[in-house]
Amino acid sequence: MKDNIQSIEKRALDDMKAVESLDQLDSLEVKYLGRKGLVTSFLRNISRLPAQERPEAGKQANFVKLKLEDAFRSLRERVVSMGSSQSQGIDVTLPGRYIPRGTLHPVTKISREITGIFSRLGFEIVEGPEVETDYYNFEALNIPRYHPARDMQDTFYIAENIVLRTHTSPTQPRIMEKQPPPVRIVAPGKVYRCDSDLTHTPMFHQIEGLMVDRDVSFGDLKGTLTAFVHEFFDEDISLRFRPSFFPFTEPSAEVDVQCVMCRGRGCRVCSGSGWLEVLGSGMVHPAVFENVGYDTGQYTGFAFGMGIERLAMLKYGIDDLRKFFENDMRFLGQF
Repeated sequence: MKDNIQSIEKRALDDMKAVESLDQLDSLEVKYLGRKGLVTSFLRNISRLPAQERPEAGKQANFVKLKLEDAFRSLRERVVSMGSSQSQGIDVTLPGRYIPRGTLHPVTKISREITGIFSRLGFEIVEGPEVETDYYNFEALNIPRYHPARDMQDTFYIAENIVLRTHTSPTQPRIMEKQPPPVRIVAPGKVYRCDSDLTHTPMFHQIEGLMVDRDVSFGDLKGTLTAFVHEFFDEDISLRFRPSFFPFTEPSAEVDVQCVMCRGRGCRVCSGSGWLEVLGSGMVHPAVFENVGYDTGQYTGFAFGMGIERLAMLKYGIDDLRKFFENDMRFLGQF
């Protein structure tokens, strides 16, 4: 019986050498280890042996069975691996795959265009934190606690005195605290408000501008923004300044441009008025200068802020704000 089980083992190992496919392997495994296989039959017939031979025969048969199971397992892994490598082979006759060219997001393109214009006008590009303290987001900008102007902005509060910034204006006092005049900066970045509908999103992008020096006037503000609007849109477009209110500027003004869709004739986009609001601006409030330690008797300055998505919609004729965030490759690929 011992010689018999060893001969079964030898035949099985020899047969394995000729295996080239999983089907051959499956058939061979059934032949030796299946319910009616040679090794299984040998184990079932041990009971016919004399009592004194059964223990040794059973030991040898179980040893061979385990050895063959390991051999079949290893062989199966090799056959599977060999088949996988063959299926992944390179067919050099196949045409190459087209790799689409990536493009910048329209918000990124407009942000870079705006900052590029102001860089050429001598402004430095800076950044501020998106998670901001209540002090810099409100109080340093002349919006003390319980001031009614806080109702103008629906704020995400992280803690009692920590917020997601509602505008990029906190960059102003942060920079002025560290840098004496003259200051000439623009600060692009994300801002957050509890607002979501067809024309608003909880997160959007703004660019803040600030210029502080001796004898800075409202005329300087008008000249700077006029130069920006003419370069961003075109030199033939008109703009106007309307009185407005912002707690951190005085006097304050909204800036409108001639409707880029109808050129002032009146259309659905401009509600028939011929004008579109594009940004807010004004002369820096003396209280803001006092909060950062600037001498209001020597220095004046102006500030302005604009929404990047709004300018991108006007520049590219986009009619739905949600398109910027839906990641439709057909839309993004146009830019």
